Amino acid sequence: MNTTPRSERLHIAIFGKRNAGKSSLINAITNQPIAIVSDMPGTTTDPVYKSMEILPLGPVVLIDTAGIDDEGILGKLRVEKTLEVLNKTDIAILVVSDIDDLTYEKQLAKLFDEKKVPRIGVLNKIDKDPNYKETLSFLQSSLGMPFLAVSCATLKGIEELKSSLAKLVPDVGEDLRIVGDLINPGDFVVLVVPIDKAAPKGRLILPQQQTIRDILDSDAIAIVTKEYELKETIENLGKKPAIVITDSQAFLKVDADTPPDVPLTSFSILFARYKGDLVEFVEGVRKIKDLKPGDTVLIAEACTHHRQSDDIGTVKIPRWLRQIAGFDINFEWVSGYNYPKDLSKYALIIHCGGCMITRREMLFRIELAKQQGVPITNYGIMIAYVHGILPRALKPFGIEFEY
Repeated sequence: MNTTPRSERLHIAIFGKRNAGKSSLINAITNQPIAIVSDMPGTTTDPVYKSMEILPLGPVVLIDTAGIDDEGILGKLRVEKTLEVLNKTDIAILVVSDIDDLTYEKQLAKLFDEKKVPRIGVLNKIDKDPNYKETLSFLQSSLGMPFLAVSCATLKGIEELKSSLAKLVPDVGEDLRIVGDLINPGDFVVLVVPIDKAAPKGRLILPQQQTIRDILDSDAIAIVTKEYELKETIENLGKKPAIVITDSQAFLKVDADTPPDVPLTSFSILFARYKGDLVEFVEGVRKIKDLKPGDTVLIAEACTHHRQSDDIGTVKIPRWLRQIAGFDINFEWVSGYNYPKDLSKYALIIHCGGCMITRREMLFRIELAKQQGVPITNYGIMIAYVHGILPRALKPFGIEFEY
């Protein structure tokens, strides 16, 4: 809990042709030899992620990408990886060092606009171009985006670039909270955290950590207990909790032990709203009743982890879905950044809470499913649905649900 998780950091990706100076720019911005620099084209092959603290931006992830003009079979794969980075990019930097042919740069500028990614251009190597001001004006008019002139060798213009990046930081608004907008200062918030063989030894999982921090930021009181001590905890509090938040796998036990007049939801449902689109996920879960024998359901997780014998994604969710459907259903799984582009074969997508990816990437995944007409929902919403608890779990958000 001492460092900002990567998924909560501003993602700044650097794009451009080979040898434009992308890696040199990262080194100049950080004033450290973070990226390997070489005169040989294609030094950077896969996207390289580096978490940093940069003033005045704060915690960021800098992403160095392969050249957009990479060639050959491997080059094509590298370019695909480079373009995939855009789905998680909060701010894009386009680096240009020559203006002989701007075909690739124009393609990137168009993609930035299509994906609505805030962007800025950088004219690099101005220490070698005495007429760089004319070049700068030409680039701005040709590519339709603002450009700054820098020299990674002398660090000229780097501080101005940092200040310009700070002005491009997307305004997500103060209302984007995990639970803070549902509680008031001084409220008691009870968090139900099962400790079993799947729980990481010596620590809490990321959604639990972040929820506790949001409660403290709201000047409320976080009370953490296990599911078997919940009833006793509530009875001994002295006042009614503002809300009970549980691990979704303990929903049935927690629902039974939480008084009906106390709001109840889960960490996963909170993250469905915080990271993605709660309304879209609720609409997606309604499609469970439309599943047919032989349909294929995709279960997607944003991270990779060691599978337990009764793993939530590979064992429990398939079992619950087959039980509620009453027939056999096919399942496929993806994890980490390995999210398929073609989703048309799936009747439903069930996604984890997404704590390990950015909100932009989660929204991209949701939008991709919508474009292809595939319903998508979330672990917590699906678990509450199959256990008959979803109406209660959605009530804190003002969403009415009927089976």
